[in-house]
Amino acid sequence: MSKTVFPLLLAGSMLMAQTIDRTKPPETPPIPAFKMPPIYETKLPNGLSVVLIDDQRFPLVTVRLSFQAGSKFDPNDVPGLSGMVAGLLTEGTKTRSFRQLGEELASIGGSLDGHSSPDVLTVGGHVLAENTPKLLDLLADVALNASFPESEVQLQKQNRKQALLAQHSQPAFLAREKFDELVFGDHPYHYVAPTMESIDRMDQKTMIEFRDSHLVPNNGVLLLLLGKLPPRNEIMNLVREKFGAWNEKPAPPPPPRSFPEGKRQVVLVDRPGSVQADIRIGRLAVTRNDPDYFPLYVGNAILGGGASSRLFNDVREEKGFAYDVHSELDRRKDAGVALAVTQVRNDVVEPAMVAVLGHLEKMGKAPVGPAELSDAKNYLSGVFLISLETQSGVADQVDMVKTMGLPNDFLEMFTAHVRSVEPDQIQAAAQKYLAPDKATIVVVGDASKIEKPLEKFGSVQVEKAK
Repeated sequence: MSKTVFPLLLAGSMLMAQTIDRTKPPETPPIPAFKMPPIYETKLPNGLSVVLIDDQRFPLVTVRLSFQAGSKFDPNDVPGLSGMVAGLLTEGTKTRSFRQLGEELASIGGSLDGHSSPDVLTVGGHVLAENTPKLLDLLADVALNASFPESEVQLQKQNRKQALLAQHSQPAFLAREKFDELVFGDHPYHYVAPTMESIDRMDQKTMIEFRDSHLVPNNGVLLLLLGKLPPRNEIMNLVREKFGAWNEKPAPPPPPRSFPEGKRQVVLVDRPGSVQADIRIGRLAVTRNDPDYFPLYVGNAILGGGASSRLFNDVREEKGFAYDVHSELDRRKDAGVALAVTQVRNDVVEPAMVAVLGHLEKMGKAPVGPAELSDAKNYLSGVFLISLETQSGVADQVDMVKTMGLPNDFLEMFTAHVRSVEPDQIQAAAQKYLAPDKATIVVVGDASKIEKPLEKFGSVQVEKAK
């Protein structure tokens, strides 16, 4: 290196060091809005909605076939049926055994499985673009011709019973089960799992009836996220070939949107011997279509949405009452729930409850500060965009938009909606949905140790753990 160049490099390095203020974090650059890839929507004569999204980043195809057939459509005496049907769809069809399905998927490097949420039953998977015809053939066979082999049904029922026993040994599950029962009332949303009796009622006939009633083309959306595929007309010809002969029929309506009025209630599920208490505090809130959704969404992040939230910094970091404390928004098609969740030692139940309830109330009494509002907006916008980095992520988000009945521009406007939230909007939404005056409080723990402290928060109803 020449004697002239070295001093110049040294001077440049010193100048750069002098201009960087390392006492301040770097400024967050502007976060862009999400731009949807080219999208094409149509409907087959039998009513099946088809959504094609052109994603040329990968030579991959991601598929989702979703139906309005989630757990809220379960028969009253068979909760959990939708989940069982979803899990067994790929266990065999009229023409293919479970083993044959698995071998054919393996031969094309593909995947296919089913799952059920409170609102939607979905069969999804992915494959290299060149093997799309084969994956669609398998998808159509599973959706139309699942046979629910008796041996697989019995195995799934035994496994689900064992899983249910394990769930009922977990205080967090007991808290969620009782909380949803109180908040959703008689609506099917209140079921978080099947019962032993409902599992016994599930058989091949019941599952086929559910499939034939709910998995019909006019009740479904076929979403294909396409990567480097043949022209659109070829893809649509393939979709018509595989799904066009599927017969349309009336689909069962969803249950009425009927939920109990919110009220202050304290329920203690007695779990003798518990050394800590599992606490859930919340009430019915909004769906994604409500004008209050984005203010509540941003407010939730500030309240308890991460390691920089109010609940985390106070209840965990400063007071040391809990390892985990956070707030949630449970968002469904017909209702939402806003709640705070924590687990604390028996000896700090009272001060921990005071702290959590205090933060819930404070959100509605005082506007949030500019720094925490800016941080929350940056965090939520960044996480949202990261979730769309993968093809599967885009498929999940678009599928959510279509099945939840959201506006077509929901994803592209998401960061703009987050950015537009103002402190007074958060405060107003918090007064409606976070203020604890009408909150349901569910605690799972040893009643002999924590019933007295809980009486300071209202009349306590004690129940035995199931």
